[in-house]
Amino acid sequence: MINNILSTVNLPKTFGKKHQGKVRDYYISKTQRVIITTDRQSAFDRILGFIPFKGQVLNQLSVFWFEKTKDIVQNHLISVPDPNAMIVKNCKVIPIEMVVRGYISGVTSTSIWTAYAKGERVIYGINFPEGLRKNQKLKKPIITPTTKAEVGHDERLTEEEILERKIVSKKLWRQMKRVSLALFEKGTKICAKAGIILVDTKYEFGLHPPAGGGKLMLIDEIHTPDSSRFWIKKTYKERFKKGLEPENFDKEFLRLWFKKQGYSGDGKPPKMPDEFKKQGYSGDGKPPKMPDEFIAKVSKRYIQIYEKITGKKFQIGPQPVADRIKRNLKTYGEIQ
Repeated sequence: MINNILSTVNLPKTFGKKHQGKVRDYYISKTQRVIITTDRQSAFDRILGFIPFKGQVLNQLSVFWFEKTKDIVQNHLISVPDPNAMIVKNCKVIPIEMVVRGYISGVTSTSIWTAYAKGERVIYGINFPEGLRKNQKLKKPIITPTTKAEVGHDERLTEEEILERKIVSKKLWRQMKRVSLALFEKGTKICAKAGIILVDTKYEFGLHPPAGGGKLMLIDEIHTPDSSRFWIKKTYKERFKKGLEPENFDKEFLRLWFKKQGYSGDGKPPKMPDEFKKQGYSGDGKPPKMPDEFIAKVSKRYIQIYEKITGKKFQIGPQPVADRIKRNLKTYGEIQ
């Protein structure tokens, strides 16, 4: 299984110019783009390795949630030609990640628990009371926006900063807040039925059409193990009382492993490589290599959360993945 990874895909020029994010490859043409979700594993705003089948899980889970939430806000999805790929509308990306949190938790530099544990009580412009414990449920979900960084670390934003810097208009900001909280509420209810707590998540938005006066659209991914934190509902209360970490089904499992190895991704942000030809890593020094056994565990957890939330059995697509994607995309020829 360890060898069944998708590090990147090189498509013909007819699909548009290739771009790379931390996890996804983008081929952008006039009005549409192909998004291919790879098995690259990011955390701490770094590429740390590769997890088999992860890209397929993220892509198919996002498709599931796009369908479930289209009554709240339009999304960019057009079609799904392959388990790891989707064709979407070109949107003007809004450079804000809308992070919604229902609990105070986390180990990253932008998490509210990290700031709270250091003594901060006004975080993201929000006042927090004394006496909160890690992993405690908040009175109501809050929005803690960050910058959207393809290279380096995301940075905290406050509502005041967003409006002062005119990143978006006041009207659009209000819409983004309203939609984000509605998405989180629906995600919370659907996850609860699956025995899962949606702890926190991030949403990304764009405007379509991208030139002037476009409508707000949900883009990228939604409620996946990469963008969200999931806990097991039935054991949360007891473990919280005992001061134990919740049982999780998300990327926190991986973050904690790296923390235990003494790696936290702190330091000068690296330049992300244009290609991952040699499966190279980026970070403040080379991250510790994940053992095969650990990689298999992480892969299994991605698959399990997909099955829990969707209620469907995960079907591994034909291998090798890159060849399959190229075959499936041939049907589309030149993207418009």
